[in-house]
Amino acid sequence: MTIESGDRLQTLIWSLLGLAILWLLFLLSPILSPFLLAGILGYICAPLVDWLERHRIPRIAGVLMVMLMLAAIFALLLLILLPLVNREVQQLLLRLPDVITLLNERLMPWLQEHLDIQLTLDPASFSRLLSENRDSAQLIAKKLFESLKIGGIALFGIVANLLLAPVVMFYLLNDWHPILTRLSNTIPRPWHAKTLEIVREINAVLDEFLRGQLSVMLLMAVYYCAGLWLAGIHFALPVGIFTGLLVFIPYLGFATGFSLALVVALLQFSGMGPIFGVLIVYGLGQALESFALTPWLVGKRIGLHPLAVIFALLAFGQLFGFFGVLLALPASAALLVGLREVRELYLASRIYRGKDEA
Repeated sequence: MTIESGDRLQTLIWSLLGLAILWLLFLLSPILSPFLLAGILGYICAPLVDWLERHRIPRIAGVLMVMLMLAAIFALLLLILLPLVNREVQQLLLRLPDVITLLNERLMPWLQEHLDIQLTLDPASFSRLLSENRDSAQLIAKKLFESLKIGGIALFGIVANLLLAPVVMFYLLNDWHPILTRLSNTIPRPWHAKTLEIVREINAVLDEFLRGQLSVMLLMAVYYCAGLWLAGIHFALPVGIFTGLLVFIPYLGFATGFSLALVVALLQFSGMGPIFGVLIVYGLGQALESFALTPWLVGKRIGLHPLAVIFALLAFGQLFGFFGVLLALPASAALLVGLREVRELYLASRIYRGKDEA
C-alpha cells in the first residue's frame, strides 16, 4: 500500500468515525440538552473561575461562588417578572367583561358598517362562564393531576434535566483545564496544530460574540425601560428588562417582549396612546438593535444571514428543544469557522479545480 493510498484510507476512517459520532449525537439528542446548556455556561464562566483562582481562591470555592451568583441572578429575574405576570393575569380576568363591552361599542359597529359582519358578545354570559369555571377549579386540578400521572415519565425527564445541568456544570468548571488537556491529547498529531488554530479562532469568535451580545442586551434593556416609561406603560421597568434580556433570542425574544408590553398597554384602558407608544418604542428598538447596535457591537465577522438565523433556530430547537433555541446563535457562529475551513479545502481540491489544474 502506497503512502497516498494509506492517507486516503486513514482520512476515510476518520470521516466515517466523525459521521458515526454525529449520528450518535442525533440519537442521543433528547438527553443532551442539560449537557449542552452546562457546556455553554461553563465556557462563559470558566474565565471568571480562572480569575478567582489566580487571586488565591481555591478552584472548587470559585466554582461554587460563580454558580451561586448565577442562581442569584436567575432568582432576581423571577422576583421581578413573577409579580408582573401574576398581576396582569388577574387584571385580564377582571377586565375581560369590560374589554368585551368596549369591543361591542367600538369594533362591532365598524365590522358591521364596513364588512357587513353582525356579531355581538354578551358580557353577562362571559362573566357567568368565568364564575362557573372558577367554581370548578378543583375538578380541573384533579383532571390535570391525573394527566400528569399519565405523563409522569416525561415530567420526570424535564425535572431530571433541570437538576442535571448544574451538576454537569460544576464538574466541567472544576475540571475545565484537565478536560481540555485530555481532548488536546486525543487529536492526531498531524492535525494537532491546525485543529488548535481552528479552536483558537472559534474561541475568539465566541468571545467577541458573547461580549458584544451582553452589551446589546444591557443597552436595549435601558432603552426599553426608558421608552416604555415615557410612553406611560405600567410596569415599564420589568417589561423593559425582560425584553432587553431576551434580545439574545432573535425574533422570538422580541416577539415575546412586544406581546407582553402590548397586553399591558391594552389592560390599562387609557385609550390608544399607550398602544401607539408601544408600537413606536418597539419599532424603533428593533431598528436600533438590527441596524446599529448588533452590527457595531457584535460585528459583521460573526454575522449570520437572516435566513441562516431562522434555520439555526428551527434546527437547534428541533434537536435540543428550548435550550437549543437559546444556544442556536453562538453554536452557529462557531460552526461558521469550521465551514470557512471546509470551503477553503473545497476550493483548493481537485474536485473544484479539476484534474488538470495545478
